[in-house]
Amino acid sequence: MMQPLARPLRVLLVDDEPLARARLRTLLGDCPAPQPLVLGEAGDAVAAMAWLSRNLCDVVLLDIHMPGADGMQLSQAIKALPQPPAVVFVTAHAEHAVQAFELDAVDYLTKPVRLERLMMALKKAEQRSAVNQAMVPEKASNFVLIHDRGRTERVPLADIVYLRAELKYVTVRTRDRSLIYDGSLAEFEDRHGAHWLRIHRNALVARHGIRALEKHHDVDEGDGWAVRLAGVDEALAVSRRQLAAVREALGKA
Repeated sequence: MMQPLARPLRVLLVDDEPLARARLRTLLGDCPAPQPLVLGEAGDAVAAMAWLSRNLCDVVLLDIHMPGADGMQLSQAIKALPQPPAVVFVTAHAEHAVQAFELDAVDYLTKPVRLERLMMALKKAEQRSAVNQAMVPEKASNFVLIHDRGRTERVPLADIVYLRAELKYVTVRTRDRSLIYDGSLAEFEDRHGAHWLRIHRNALVARHGIRALEKHHDVDEGDGWAVRLAGVDEALAVSRRQLAAVREALGKA
């Protein structure tokens, strides 16, 4: 039996109505399993393909009727990507279901979406992603490339304590310095996920470097919890959603 993904299910929301995207976000927040993580949103096909050209995700929740290219056309373009995510159509129009499945969509949901149906669709997407992941040749290496001021440097993964997304940049923190990583957290997690733990939507930490989980009252957006890591002084916020995973990594679950 194919094992579920060992990380949250990475989601892109594509709908031209902001309110519809907000409702889906809320509904996804109520999904206990598989655990979804919304990495991005787009209001049309052009914005969606621009996002997908820079980021990896496991599933696209996709509306059909949008300005410009519609969801069916976008689904065709998604299939041509080197690592295409699963597509779940989310629409108010039931009449396109046959065409959607001909495009290899994993599911077709009609609005208003029920939580139970969304969870079923996400489970199908998780299974598709697990199969795709198993078919992709191993891409992990023992270093990450850092480009800085005309210089390219190999930084060993063993030296990295954590990565944190801050505004437009991802900071790579070693024991003695901070560097700027050109890629995204999702891209890094896809390549090296087995040895890293997402503790927050904006942070990945080296599993081997976790030393303690502490109650903190001054950690921004961390619900009062933070991890201590070997080699650095600062504590990193842990989201409520990731508390169980951190405890498990510490052997406390």
